[in-house]
Amino acid sequence: MQMKVVFHIDENDKWNLLLSNVKNLINELSDKTFEIEIVANSVAVKEYLIKNSLFSKELKDLSEKGIHICACLNSLKGMQIEQDDIFEFITIVPAGVKELIDKQLCGYAYIKP
Repeated sequence: MQMKVVFHIDENDKWNLLLSNVKNLINELSDKTFEIEIVANSVAVKEYLIKNSLFSKELKDLSEKGIHICACLNSLKGMQIEQDDIFEFITIVPAGVKELIDKQLCGYAYIKP
C-alpha cells in the first residue's frame, strides 16, 4: 500500500521542524512507495522567495526526490509576492486550504508540525 502524506505549514518559524519531519519520514519509508506534498500558506510562503530563503537547498533536494512543494496563490497575493520571485520547482495552487482538503479526501494523512 502506498503511503500518502500532506504536510501543512503556515508559520515561518516551523520550517526547520517541518523539513526535519519530511526527511525523517522519507528515511523511514525508504523501501516503500510514497507520495509526499508540502503545502505552504499564510506567511510561510515567504520561505519560497529566491532572495530570502533559509532552506533553499533542502527544498530543492526534496523536490528532486519527487516531493511536491506547493504555495497558496492567495497567500502569495496577500504577501505581494510575484510568481517570478519564488523558486521554479514550487507548484502554485489556487487556494492552500482547498488543496489540503482535496488531499485529505484522496486519502492523504494530514501533518502539521
